[in-house]
Amino acid sequence: MKRYAAGGVLAAMSMAMLVGCGGSSGSSRDIAPSVTLDIISSAPDQVSGGDVRIGLHGDDAVLSALTLRLNGESTTMQVLVPGDGMLEGLVEGLAPGDNQLEVVHPQFGVLADQTLVNHPITGPMFSGPQQYPFVCMTVHELGIQPLVDDGATEGFPVLDDEDNVIGYSRDCSIEPYVEYWYRTTGNSYALLPLDGSRPANLAMTTLMDGREVDFIVRWERGTINRFIYSYAMLATLDEANENPGALDTDLWNGRLLYRFQGGVGIGHSQGRVDRDRRALHPEVLGLGYAIAYSTGNRTGEHYNLELGAETALMVKEHFIKRYGAPLYTVGLGASGGGIQQYMYAQNAPGLIDAGVPVQAYTDMVTQTIHIGDCELLEHYMDVTDADNEKWHTTAHRSWLVGLHATDNVPDPMAAAKQMLNDMAGTNYGIAPGSTECIESWRGLTPLALNPHFGSVREQQKMQPSSIMDNVHWTHTDDLVNIYGRDDTGHARSLFDNVGVQYGLQALLDGHITGEEFLDLNAKVGGWKHPSEMVQEGFPFIGSIGDVQSNPSHFDPWSRRNMNLSAGDTPAPRTEGDILAMNAAYESGMVFQGHADIPLIDWRPYLEEVLDMHNVHQSFALRQRMLDAVGHHDNQVIWFTDARGVENNAFDQTPMALAVIDEWMTNIRENPELSVAENKPAAAVDSCFDNHGQLIAADETVWNGILDGEAEGACTATFPIYTTSRIVAGAPIQGDFFKCALKPVQTALADGTYGDWAPSAEEITRLEAIFPDGVCDYSQLDVGRP
Repeated sequence: MKRYAAGGVLAAMSMAMLVGCGGSSGSSRDIAPSVTLDIISSAPDQVSGGDVRIGLHGDDAVLSALTLRLNGESTTMQVLVPGDGMLEGLVEGLAPGDNQLEVVHPQFGVLADQTLVNHPITGPMFSGPQQYPFVCMTVHELGIQPLVDDGATEGFPVLDDEDNVIGYSRDCSIEPYVEYWYRTTGNSYALLPLDGSRPANLAMTTLMDGREVDFIVRWERGTINRFIYSYAMLATLDEANENPGALDTDLWNGRLLYRFQGGVGIGHSQGRVDRDRRALHPEVLGLGYAIAYSTGNRTGEHYNLELGAETALMVKEHFIKRYGAPLYTVGLGASGGGIQQYMYAQNAPGLIDAGVPVQAYTDMVTQTIHIGDCELLEHYMDVTDADNEKWHTTAHRSWLVGLHATDNVPDPMAAAKQMLNDMAGTNYGIAPGSTECIESWRGLTPLALNPHFGSVREQQKMQPSSIMDNVHWTHTDDLVNIYGRDDTGHARSLFDNVGVQYGLQALLDGHITGEEFLDLNAKVGGWKHPSEMVQEGFPFIGSIGDVQSNPSHFDPWSRRNMNLSAGDTPAPRTEGDILAMNAAYESGMVFQGHADIPLIDWRPYLEEVLDMHNVHQSFALRQRMLDAVGHHDNQVIWFTDARGVENNAFDQTPMALAVIDEWMTNIRENPELSVAENKPAAAVDSCFDNHGQLIAADETVWNGILDGEAEGACTATFPIYTTSRIVAGAPIQGDFFKCALKPVQTALADGTYGDWAPSAEEITRLEAIFPDGVCDYSQLDVGRP
């Protein structure tokens, strides 16, 4: 598993110190003084943009005599923070690649030195060859044409004021710029007037130290690692009018919030900026926090979390070079923004010092394991086994998919199914409601697996017009630097369902018969290789009118891309690529439980509306932490009830940030204690009602989920559902790409099937369905290197 070093409160900054000795007389005049060189803005091998923020520590008289050498040539430092026994500043002029920085004393020579590796501001740093084609979004998002790349003859066209093409951009770079915005009394943002006047509707805000100040924001934007970045911090009216862009940090509380964002994307785009709730999050800015944000940390643009870590490291590096090192950096973000916090805590220790992951998943790649089952199982219940009345009762569908199912959320395809039944004589099963598979995950499989199904905004502007034609729109191709390509030229695939016994728990519980269990597993099938897939049908492509003229166009299950079979021959399962699975682990794309920072995992309870952020994920994360380090002392789980509440739930994140701040204060004041030992009283497992009022809080409230204890107070209040793979016998961790196999005869003897005593004929059928054996989840994931 790769780990990318970063500076932070909980990860020591890079330090180089060299103490030399003079002559042999032993007098103090002959002993070289001690000087410490700190690389403040990044790890020494992760410098970008040609400059670096350093700190020098030593006796004042010694510091005043020192000079700097860069690559053998005398250089200077722009002093930003002078002080007793220290100097902090910016060294510029680094060459691409390796650089040698030396601290030189006139009498004793080199007292400290450090090798620095400088990378271009456009990247990459360690994520490998950059994705191309890459669609620029600075015009769409900022109204700014990107800079022309020298020698580029294709890409995103750069236009002059008369819309003539004057060149092309591949890196989508712009020059950084600063604007001043203000929060209005109507709870929106507006540009500060350029005439220097004070707007009548300018809101006030109260800082953490109690000061009440104008809610004016210095908002810097530009491009780093090809993505659009944003720094926001409170400013004064005098600064905006008299010294625009100044580095006045008087209203900054010293804390940096890195705002991560979710969604699912396949890359090839610079991405969109979410202003009000992310880049300029008012509840956070108003307290005096600085906010860093990048479209490269929005998983709705890409899910390459190696690239995401690289981008966040570079964005934080340049924030430090501009504003100085924060007291601490806390992450905040939901869904994919929550995933990023766990992943970067594991892969880039020190990037964030604490996190508030909201509605997080364990990671993206292991979600595709059970979500990849969704359409296979829904297709079986809707089409293959449509005559079975069990599947006409919505709640029964949880027996197979594990996820919640309810009549309170209608199937959006119910009318279309009925139309096809009436028009074409089909018999598509109709349950009155939906499962989470239908409501939240329909379309994820085409998005993640089908190379033909995908696009990004503004791609029609790319030149030549055919430039996007050969893009493979799959998650694995988005991460081809990690997974590599197979013999077909497609990125290696991860999905595998060989040996998976769908509905096993339903069989054990008596919900389905042995005959139904066998039929399901014989006919459920798998997914075709990406090289064999074709474009999707309705509702993904086309309209209901297309369906009326051609019923086969109706395909909400993506059955055209499934491996199915007619008659008694078992449908082929899908075998994933072991090399891709190995790479997912080795690259850190799988969260393996290593995250030794304060984490408040907050989750509004939305199971009743079949929200995709199912709550079992918090405990899958916890179990992975238990497996990795034997405890989960630094992870706190909070639920807030959202049942019967419009617009989700009471927002517990301000409370979470306040608890994190107390936690981080304790860590600064008691560095000899562990993260867990520095926990404040409020950093404890808890659940809240839909007004944010505490229901219960202590170490036992979630008992009964990961242990054999009686249900805790919160466990009893909030029902938790499972997944198709848990139903099939897998553990809650959800990190089995490919299960080890055991012979059917072993499974028959070891109690796998409970009270089911299959006949000789049924055993023969079972062995035909699983000729290589069935999943043995007592062994490790075969895909783990």
